[in-house]
Amino acid sequence: MNPQIAPSILAADFSNLQREVELLNASAADFIHVDVMDGIFVPNISFGIPVTEAIHRHATKPLDVHLMIVNPELYLEPFVKAGASIVTVHLEACTHLHRTLQEIKRLGASAGVALNPHTPIELLTEVLEEVDVVCVMSVNPGFGGQKFIENSYTKVANLKNMILKKGSKALIEVDGGVSEQNARRLVEAGADILVAGSFVFKAPDPIAAIASLKSITI
Repeated sequence: MNPQIAPSILAADFSNLQREVELLNASAADFIHVDVMDGIFVPNISFGIPVTEAIHRHATKPLDVHLMIVNPELYLEPFVKAGASIVTVHLEACTHLHRTLQEIKRLGASAGVALNPHTPIELLTEVLEEVDVVCVMSVNPGFGGQKFIENSYTKVANLKNMILKKGSKALIEVDGGVSEQNARRLVEAGADILVAGSFVFKAPDPIAAIASLKSITI
């Protein structure tokens, strides 16, 4: 099995956004990961609906939109209309997570839920049947280029066991500090989708960097 790869556009050159999207179109990437930050839920501000729309206009890959924002339920429809194929909300930001996941699906997108490093996977027990993607944050969200948290391997492995026991079809995505140094071990632990930002866009050859992650087999 090869992992699916979702390069994070947050690490791209924003002065040449169309060029960067076209580079990903020409690569082996499966998704374009779009990190939306509001400066409240996380200590950074990235971009919102207009930039997501602009990315979608040039993208041939589906958009994996990660909402690191408070009250994400207010913005589900605008982001789906902007081109999101997957909408991921944070468990920590949702008072009514089950309802939010159902609404994402009603709008026609796949429903994702993200967990911060300190959040136990057991909090997903009652909603796992509604989830298409579980995004395990392997850094504290808000900034690119952070150091990978080593406990993430165990968290992914435990989550995989939980998904199998529940009979869920949810895929496990890992977001934060992913590189050639940890990608194989993450896939062996149970990761299905790898988000990579700095590793891809800071590489001398981003297309080769994506191919190297995509080539992992277990």
